[in-house]
Formats: sequence, C-alpha cells, structure tokens
Amino acid sequence: QEQLHESGGGSVQSGGSLRLSCTDLEAGRRRRDCMGWFRQVPGKEREGVATIGANGRSWYAVSVKERFTISQDNAKGTLDLLMNELTPEDTAIYYCAARTFAPHCDGEYWRDFNYWGQGTQVTVSS
Repeated sequence: QEQLHESGGGSVQSGGSLRLSCTDLEAGRRRRDCMGWFRQVPGKEREGVATIGANGRSWYAVSVKERFTISQDNAKGTLDLLMNELTPEDTAIYYCAARTFAPHCDGEYWRDFNYWGQGTQVTVSS
C-alpha cells in the first residue's frame, strides 16, 4: 500500500532549480519520527540527501548543503525539497522516505527507513 508519493521531478539545465514534493498519505495516522529524501543512480548505493525530524531539526549531505532545503508542512502532510544550483552530479532518482521510530534523524543509513515512495527522476544537463 502506497504511503508516500513523490512529485516534481524533471529535467533542468545545470545551475537551475527544482522543487520535489512528497505527500504522506498516512499523515496524522502513523508516527513519523523522521522523514527525508534519498537518491540513487544505477550501480551506486542509495544515499541520503536531506532529512528532517519531528522536532524540526534537519540534516543535509555535505554535497548538497547550502544548495538544497528540506521543509515539512505537518498540516498538509507534505515534505518538500527545494534544489538550487543543480549540477549533472545531482542527476538521480529521488525517493521520499519515512521512519516510524528514530532516536536520531539523519540520512546516513537508508536501510533504517521503513517507508518509501516510488521515486521521481531528476535529470540535470550540462
């Protein structure tokens, strides 16, 4: 059963911006201690991009810090990722994810997240 649904992917030129959005279809009904965005390119390990905890504290991968901003609207049950200054290295499938229980919230270990969206493609051309 789908619980997280991403939207907003697409193609953009280097230096451009995109906003990804994730709708939590179980918002308010399931505990979410931590939500975040991950990305994966073929042949590589899935990697954390940004996360935000129930306390509002955020975490960013070094490669996206100062360029990406994660935000959450609990009333709407949405999780956004604003991506600025995109480069071809940001090309990947981006996934929204959620953890039910999280003593700490970061994107170091993607396997700690137990709910996933189906992913949305982001392509950045040079």
